[in-house]
Amino acid sequence: MLVADFEGVVDDVRRLEHVARADHPGLPVVLIGHSMGGMIGARYAQRFGADLACVVLSGPVIGRWDAVTALLAADEIPDAPIDPATLSRDPAVGQAYVDDPLVWHGPFKRTTLEALRACIDTINAGGPIVATPVLWLHGEEDQLVPIEPSREGWARIAGPAAREKSYPGARHEIFNETNRAEVLDDVVAFVHDHLTTPEPPPA
Repeated sequence: MLVADFEGVVDDVRRLEHVARADHPGLPVVLIGHSMGGMIGARYAQRFGADLACVVLSGPVIGRWDAVTALLAADEIPDAPIDPATLSRDPAVGQAYVDDPLVWHGPFKRTTLEALRACIDTINAGGPIVATPVLWLHGEEDQLVPIEPSREGWARIAGPAAREKSYPGARHEIFNETNRAEVLDDVVAFVHDHLTTPEPPPA
């Protein structure tokens, strides 16, 4: 599928939320987005955060992504595969990425790169996320989505209930890093802080 507008992807996530609520009525909904999914999650929280218990953004593409700018400047988008070593200090994670038949290993499409840049700009202009608590997490040695540009974007969207944490030495796939247990504990603790007990059904 070729993504030409990420607002449409956000709309699709909204439809998925409605399906989840219909299947599990009364339960709180938590949104967790990683990398490009973190970008989508940030935009979703700006638009629909009031309906969510909380949001977790992991290594999100926000603020700016210099790789997109460089690729769009080229006359022809180069075929530059992601270096699997940038994903995690655990070599097995990179190997699993290389071996996964569902991973696209070819070049980006220009249309999708333009849509990525437009979504980042829209998030930057969208203002702080005030309707729901958001946790921003990032690996400090992330070479795929470098931490400083993402931190710049985070400063634009962090609301009053925002929290943040970065992990020294960690690369991009923090849920698959050598300190994954620490990361998951942080996520679970944040989510538990913002869950409410559903109202019991009428007798």
